Amino acid sequence: MEPHPDAPGPGSKLPQHYEQCFGCGDEVDAGLHIRSAVGDGMVVHSTFTVTEAHQGAPGLAHGGLLACAFDEALGSTVGNLLRRPAVTGKLETDFRRPVPVGSTLHIAAKLDGVAGRKIYASAEGRLDADDGPVAVRARGLFVSVDFTHFTTHGDVNALEKFRAARKARPEKDWDINP
Repeated sequence: MEPHPDAPGPGSKLPQHYEQCFGCGDEVDAGLHIRSAVGDGMVVHSTFTVTEAHQGAPGLAHGGLLACAFDEALGSTVGNLLRRPAVTGKLETDFRRPVPVGSTLHIAAKLDGVAGRKIYASAEGRLDADDGPVAVRARGLFVSVDFTHFTTHGDVNALEKFRAARKARPEKDWDINP
């Protein structure tokens, strides 16, 4: 499997795809603020730091929030490397060890295969370093969709707000789910 010809190359830092995205956006105070960069092969490296707003049990990241982080990292990998819109069809997470508040999760996500509209990806999250202990593993099934999926099912007000922001900053290269 090869990345799309227009996919960003190794070393490229990936921008947020939407400022109000809970996963990568800057305008969501309690969001994950995930930052990602393309690695070698079909891998995208993402990081996020667990804050007090992300805890479930005292001092530990909420498991659902960790699943959200992997959904974002896997979706970014699919969208950026294949350059086509896709949505999550299935997400499995294996929690290997607790993720404490204040720690940084390093997620390495890769494309595993494509079969028609189905796109398979997997990831591994390590604590505080690229070679730290494995805390979470995940596998995802994404489904390619047309752009109309977002315009048909998305909130009209959010889409209008996005269009207005896009007009104000035309230099930004944005895709619904790159």
